[in-house]
Amino acid sequence: MGFNNQGIDYLIENVKRCQYKGNIGINIGKNADTPVEQAADDYVYCLERAYPHASYITVNISSPNTKNLRDLQSGEALTQLLDTIKNRHSQLATEYGFYVPLVLKVAPDLEPLQVDYISQQLLDFEIDGLIATNTTLSRVGVEDLPDGEQAGGLSGRPVSHISTQILQQFSDQLDGKVALIGVGGIDSGAKAVKKIEAGADMVQLYTGLIYRGPGLVQSCIQAIGGYYDAMEL
Repeated sequence: MGFNNQGIDYLIENVKRCQYKGNIGINIGKNADTPVEQAADDYVYCLERAYPHASYITVNISSPNTKNLRDLQSGEALTQLLDTIKNRHSQLATEYGFYVPLVLKVAPDLEPLQVDYISQQLLDFEIDGLIATNTTLSRVGVEDLPDGEQAGGLSGRPVSHISTQILQQFSDQLDGKVALIGVGGIDSGAKAVKKIEAGADMVQLYTGLIYRGPGLVQSCIQAIGGYYDAMEL
């Protein structure tokens, strides 16, 4: 399936027409048919077009639906990718005269050594934020459900625990040096607070909105506000 959309140029035209005045994050990644060795070309292409229109840009290296994309999460592949992206990002900041934050989006299916390596890369390349996490390849908890073994990323409640665990691991490694955005299985205010307790500075909602509707946003705001109020007492 890959990133099932009509591409960055189509997206930018939509953004230009948008009347929304709040923050807009633009998520970029390689095409499904681009070899992983040439992935940086796709990211730079998207980065250049998104830069003047985005409040922040997400470098997605964790979608399980794009072939070999997760190969970019470790080793020299990640180092080379971030080096190329960050160099062009710095040039764009100079060209436009303003800075657009850059965040990295990772999978929940990471080993501790991968968390360590990614954390160091975030610091070395001065990446502004980390989104933890994308969807999971695990089927724990849904194995016996109809269609539970379908291919692709699993989102929603089943990913909540493992995504929070990975978030906590990154929080321990980064110690407040990189902004953390918690995402995965937030379907209540209490789940949003769990992300904050694990180290998130912000949260994102996706699948929970399908089941709970826009009222979920207010529930999360109230719960997180109550959490911080209690911390100040």
